[in-house]
Amino acid sequence: MHKILFFAYSILTCMTVKAQNSTISGTISSNSSPEAYVNIYLKGTQLGAASDENGRYELKNVPAGKYTIIASNIGFEQFRKSIIILKGEDQVVNINLKPSTESLDEMVVTGTLKPVSRLESPVPVEVYTPTFFKKNPTPSIFEALQNVNGVRPQINCNVCNTGDIHINGLEGPYTLVLIDGMPIVSGLGTVYGLSGIPNSLIEQIEVVKGPASTLYGSEAVGGLINIITKDNLSAPDFFVDSFVTDWGEFNLDVGTKFNVGKKANVLLGANYFKYDNPIDNNGDNFTDLTLQDRISVFQKWNFERKDARIFSLASRIFYEDRWGGEMQWTPEFRGGDEIYGESIYTRRWEILGKYQLPVAEQMMLSFSYNDHNQNSVYGDVPYLADQRIGFTQLTWDKTMGKHSLLAGTALRYNYYDDDTPATSNLEGNEPDEVIIPSLFLQDEIMFNNKHSLLLGGRYDYDSRHGNIFTPRAAYRFKFTDNDIIRLNAGTGFRVVNLFTEDHAALTGSRDVIIAEELEPEESFNVNLNFLKKIYSDNGTFISLDASAFYTYFQNVIIPDYDTNPNQIIYDNLDGKSISKGISANIDISMFNGFQFMLGGTLQDVSNTENGVTQRQILTESYSANWSVGYHIRPWSLKIDYTGNLYGPMRLPTLGETDPRRDFSPAWSIQNIQFSYSGLQNFEIYGGVKNLLDWTPNRGNPFIIARANDPFDKEVTFDANGNALATPNNPNALTFDPSYVYGPNQGIRSFIGLRYTLN
Repeated sequence: MHKILFFAYSILTCMTVKAQNSTISGTISSNSSPEAYVNIYLKGTQLGAASDENGRYELKNVPAGKYTIIASNIGFEQFRKSIIILKGEDQVVNINLKPSTESLDEMVVTGTLKPVSRLESPVPVEVYTPTFFKKNPTPSIFEALQNVNGVRPQINCNVCNTGDIHINGLEGPYTLVLIDGMPIVSGLGTVYGLSGIPNSLIEQIEVVKGPASTLYGSEAVGGLINIITKDNLSAPDFFVDSFVTDWGEFNLDVGTKFNVGKKANVLLGANYFKYDNPIDNNGDNFTDLTLQDRISVFQKWNFERKDARIFSLASRIFYEDRWGGEMQWTPEFRGGDEIYGESIYTRRWEILGKYQLPVAEQMMLSFSYNDHNQNSVYGDVPYLADQRIGFTQLTWDKTMGKHSLLAGTALRYNYYDDDTPATSNLEGNEPDEVIIPSLFLQDEIMFNNKHSLLLGGRYDYDSRHGNIFTPRAAYRFKFTDNDIIRLNAGTGFRVVNLFTEDHAALTGSRDVIIAEELEPEESFNVNLNFLKKIYSDNGTFISLDASAFYTYFQNVIIPDYDTNPNQIIYDNLDGKSISKGISANIDISMFNGFQFMLGGTLQDVSNTENGVTQRQILTESYSANWSVGYHIRPWSLKIDYTGNLYGPMRLPTLGETDPRRDFSPAWSIQNIQFSYSGLQNFEIYGGVKNLLDWTPNRGNPFIIARANDPFDKEVTFDANGNALATPNNPNALTFDPSYVYGPNQGIRSFIGLRYTLN
């Protein structure tokens, strides 16, 4: 009887408590239209729901108290509002969402050189925001791109750690890097152009895979990366982001914005990175990670003009001192032959801007200029180089009925001078200097809401190579608003400057042989892309993105490491080079705070000459990237697990007697991060990088050949310059640091702090 009475009392008590709780309800809309499947919850609780197809929501059984109500959905800024709930009192909270710049339907400009919704663009453009890169914080965009499917930062030297960006297995010189749409990052400065831009000043990074020479000219053969900086409206008032690692790396980003008078505002940011702790975990007496001291200052001015016309001007100054080499190296050994070191002093400045002409038509003048000075020594070999690139472009954007036209003209100035045979002749030094004028026309035809066709062509004149024409076509078909297929075909070209692009030509003891006058490389590409979005009733969002690609190259220039182990031979391939494969991405975002991203690429990159087909050196046959995140909202804690996997690559060994592996194993870099955002304006983060402690010396007797004799003083050569086997050199090797396919830096922990004031 007592048990029955107790049970009845418990039920009555629960019903009474429940009756005293409240309900929060309302509608969620944007621009007066209801928004379905929006996630809404009370911060610090497990109370949440999703809006229905009419934008209505309801949170039941809310105890009395003070709460922050949060509503979020892909494509909109997060809504936050403080509310007080009294006992037994229901509340109506109607929510109006504002479109976000970090959206799957964001505006993109890279594919067509004009702002367009990503879903409406006939050219597939991948978009990555700072939120994506914060899951695995890095001191530079160069390293951060390891998280992007089909994109791999390739380190080209074990000693100085310079590198380039591979897209779909293609070498770095085939990737064009832009800042705010301007091609100011040259081959000489790729790794530097992707360093020193504070993450908090980046609005988004757009990636196009496949030729884009029709709009961007030379270098955009394999794809392009466009780093788009924030405007002064979207940037925070002040921010600081800094982290350190237990290896001794220190990175600092700081920035602010302010008004100058009534018609100008300035966005100012700086990046500082320092690493001065030599570590040699693999025991070869060489630094595992290059030491660096780098500072970069960026500023962007926006000016108010009549009729909201655009006028912006940005600049960046970059300086870096980096060195790697034998552990006992100090600056007084720079350029000598006693202790081996590779020391690089880099000074670089850039300026770029946009000015909308004061005419009735939509006409935009864009311009950029950069000056890059490099003072390097590789052991006792000096490399002094200057490169300047000026670029100006005038575009006319016009819509006539179903036709969206873009016409333009561009002028590019290239200047390059160094102390190598690349810029000399029988009469002495002769810098490479050329002006390349261009004309281009593009027409996007909107047949209806489902079908659109883009046709374009570009004409360039290079005094060294003559007339160059690059056409392209793109077709988009929308089955529904959430199912899109795109077919793209086009050509690309690249004018070559070996010494600005191939670090292997400057290091080690290999002689550089240029077998003939090199012709510009040309490519033809076809890309088929499918995009699907899925919205579930419970607020889960799924995005599927898959592509198949095929690129055919002619006149391709491949460094030949195999014919003679003491030489790098450059010539135009007498045959063909083909890159083909498939890639896919899946993104899942759930109401409960779980996020999942998985991308994978299967590719075959090969060169065929004289009937013999070989895989391209340093190109993986498959790769995968992933990110798993979970937001524990009551604790204001977010956990991110990121990683990548790369399949075997053919490696540049020094002949048959080299004991190092001819192919790399499959390898993976994995990371975990914990982020706490429970303090107003602050975020504390930390974690572990390279959880598996993987480095490329696993399974290899050594990575750097003849690390004990970097000046080859104890190597015996025959009359033809070939190394001979001797008791102290049984494998007939010479010093060679170009055998590299992954970072030498092992496991390390990190901790950081962000402060943002909006």
